[in-house]
Amino acid sequence: SVQPCDDFYQYVCGPWMAANPIPPDQATWSRFDELREHNRSVLRDILEQASANNRSRLPVEREIGDFYASCMDESAIDSKGIAALKPEIDRIDALASKSALVEQVAHLHSLGVHVLFQFDSTQDFKNSSEVIAEADQGGLGLPERDYYFKQDAKSVEIREKYVAHVQKMFELLGRPPQQAAAAAKVVMQIETALAKGSLDRVSRRDPAKLYHRWPEQRLTSLTPSFAWPKYLEGVHAPAIQDVNVAVPDFFQEMQALIDATSLDNWKAYLTWHLVHEEAPLLPAAFVSEDFNFFSKTLRGAKELRPRWKRCVDFTDAELGEALGQEYVKRAFPPEAKQRTLKTVHELEIALGRDISQLDWMTPATKKQALLKLHAIANKIGYPDKWRDYSSVRIVRGDALGNIMRADAFEFHRQLEKIGKPVNRSEWLMTPSTVNAYYDAQMNNVNFPAGILQPPFFYSKADDAVNFGGIGAVIGHELTHGFDDEGRQFDAQGNLRDWWTLQDGKEFEKRAACVADEYSQFTPVDDARINGKLTLGENTADNGGLRIAYMALLSSLAGKEPARIDGFTPEQRLFLNWGAVWCTNMTDQYARLMVNTNPHSPGRFRVNGVVSNMPEFQKAFACKAGQPMAPKNRCHVW
Repeated sequence: SVQPCDDFYQYVCGPWMAANPIPPDQATWSRFDELREHNRSVLRDILEQASANNRSRLPVEREIGDFYASCMDESAIDSKGIAALKPEIDRIDALASKSALVEQVAHLHSLGVHVLFQFDSTQDFKNSSEVIAEADQGGLGLPERDYYFKQDAKSVEIREKYVAHVQKMFELLGRPPQQAAAAAKVVMQIETALAKGSLDRVSRRDPAKLYHRWPEQRLTSLTPSFAWPKYLEGVHAPAIQDVNVAVPDFFQEMQALIDATSLDNWKAYLTWHLVHEEAPLLPAAFVSEDFNFFSKTLRGAKELRPRWKRCVDFTDAELGEALGQEYVKRAFPPEAKQRTLKTVHELEIALGRDISQLDWMTPATKKQALLKLHAIANKIGYPDKWRDYSSVRIVRGDALGNIMRADAFEFHRQLEKIGKPVNRSEWLMTPSTVNAYYDAQMNNVNFPAGILQPPFFYSKADDAVNFGGIGAVIGHELTHGFDDEGRQFDAQGNLRDWWTLQDGKEFEKRAACVADEYSQFTPVDDARINGKLTLGENTADNGGLRIAYMALLSSLAGKEPARIDGFTPEQRLFLNWGAVWCTNMTDQYARLMVNTNPHSPGRFRVNGVVSNMPEFQKAFACKAGQPMAPKNRCHVW
């Protein structure tokens, strides 16, 4: 009932959306979620087999199997109550002075509880071969700093419900209602102050705003009330000379907050973040209350997900490369890796041709852009060397302890990178993840085995379908190297302006067109897409599909294959581009997404891109002025 030139997303996705309502345990349901559910079932089968407690298990099977079995043992978790967490609560309650706050923050960070700020390792922005320490903003419970300040009715309501949620969690810990209410109010006050010093998500997209390499002593002088040498000793950090202080204003605000806040109030704040972090593996009452706010109120889910799904996800998050070894054996044969690599190379050739043919870029900048493109490394499926988790003590029956020890392993693994050579073979996603990414400092593209499955990649489908799915995803990630953020890094991954002044202006003009275009899209009520927050992803979507189209034409080499199901290859490319983004979502989730997510909702990823492509209008014979064939179009890459 809908024509492709009027609303291509509805034309492609309407039947799927009608047949796939949002499951009650979800806030959104998409083709991504379908694939995640499929992968999750594969992982469940692996974990169920590995959790059988027998002596013949391999060490890796014991690790993942005992972790999963402990998570699944809900009756044991409920019978323990908060006993597993009580030593940590008692430790906070025993703080005798504000000077002891430093050691407690260090201890909580080591357990994966990100109170007050974040501390990590990072590649130096201007010397990507060097790994240095980084201190960054953090310590919030709500999704983003603006949640603490927006005055619209929905934002005010969410803050009120958040405070009520924090109070209920304190009550579950055994605090009297009046004391719990006071503690919740304190938490909100402290987090609001931390939010005040934080950068918003749009500002954080500018790497120059996040780079302040300072000697460690300068950070100490900025926050004299927080003894950094004692903190570094507490987290067992290696010798540190310099720190990237990502947001200096945040630490200035933190300093004032430490001085102005009483020890008792700090205890309330630390206790809240401890119980919030560990709630999913506490007794059922904590799990339910955590769901009520973070999944029901913020996202619109109606029911708690089945426990097996949660435990599969926990295992994948904490021991992902141990679990991933068996996943790739089952789901990603060697021939799939080779075909994906071939497709990547075809997309790289297309992007190189696109850069060479640009009429708005000078030869000098084109040369640098091509050098960067040719330097991009490709990582397909899974790591060449699997991560070793043997130092993580997994105790069957100790779900909370297992996840704390796994978090501690990861925290210290990151800190141990400081001062060592960069490991360019490392992955930031697990093999079963349905996603992909471009790393600007590594200058590489990464495609986990989890996304190299239908509907993105079909091992036996025609090239047109695969170019519209995984081909466009590959093109998307390659284009990230040249979006408003990625373009600021050179071929070696260093923050360096390699553009001529004129070319930079030409790029900004075209990027502004994309930002303005998407800022007009309204997914729900009065909540518009933030075109500046989503600029990088929207640029990558537009560039990715365009170069996938170019790669398809090259593969056809001027031939016109017979139609399949009545559609030309060009049409099939666009059809699968639309199909991979089919989504149903709750209004709550849509509102959360436009406030926090750098990606546009699926409808606008589809229609926004095809309406910018004359190639689409030609493929479907759209007439000028139809919604998918507007007079004004945006085009960067």
